[in-house]
Amino acid sequence: MSHIHPTAIIDESAQIADTVSIGPYCIIGPHVTIAEHCVLHAHVVIEGRTSIAENCEIFSFACLGKAPQHLRYDGEDTALIIGKNNIIREHVTMHIGTMLDKGKTIIGDNGMFMVSSHVAHDCVVGDNFILAQNAALGGHCVVGDNVYFGAYSAAHPFVRVGDSAIIGGMTAVVANVIPYGNVYGERGYLQGVNLIGMKRRGMSKDDMRLVKQAYDRIFTAEGIFQDNVEAVRGSHGDVPAIKHILDFIKSNSDRALCLAKKD
Repeated sequence: MSHIHPTAIIDESAQIADTVSIGPYCIIGPHVTIAEHCVLHAHVVIEGRTSIAENCEIFSFACLGKAPQHLRYDGEDTALIIGKNNIIREHVTMHIGTMLDKGKTIIGDNGMFMVSSHVAHDCVVGDNFILAQNAALGGHCVVGDNVYFGAYSAAHPFVRVGDSAIIGGMTAVVANVIPYGNVYGERGYLQGVNLIGMKRRGMSKDDMRLVKQAYDRIFTAEGIFQDNVEAVRGSHGDVPAIKHILDFIKSNSDRALCLAKKD
């Protein structure tokens, strides 16, 4: 049986599962859907066409599903879709999409969105994503699985970040980041690969060594970048993690690729 505090304001058209707990002074709009076993602490606002899957916990003053911060948004009926098992902390904001894209902002499963972090319109975020306090994704970003953004970091609109990448605190990401990339600095540069993340994902030591060697050959060795890429493809393109990186680079036609900083 759901527990809804008497001070909560819930539109009668909202679809709230029986096992949802809603705290004092929450506001739930007419097009909101909340699945089983979600918990909303006090003063949460959820509006727009927002759907939240099961087992999410949303803390005070989070604001989900509001209109995007985009001058060309004109009230279109767009959506925010949030997966299961997400933890959304205080003052987090997530906005619905725009018709300039697919009309949806999509959040995966098992994420942690720390205090005052922001996911802008039309972003697509994978599973096991951590967005640390005061970090922000600009509109239309695409972020893979198992990605970590450090505190006060930010991604420029339309940036893509591959699986298992790590973005250091206070880093501005203005170019696409390869899977397993380790990026930090005022204007983010590749500083190697995310060895800790690979270890946590269960990658073998041999494969981790090969990924590190492939990274060095592509991003730090002398020679023409594309020639280095093809050399790695010829020698180790059958290693799944390396193939993942190579495929990401091959598909990178819409924006510059984040590179290693040259001395």
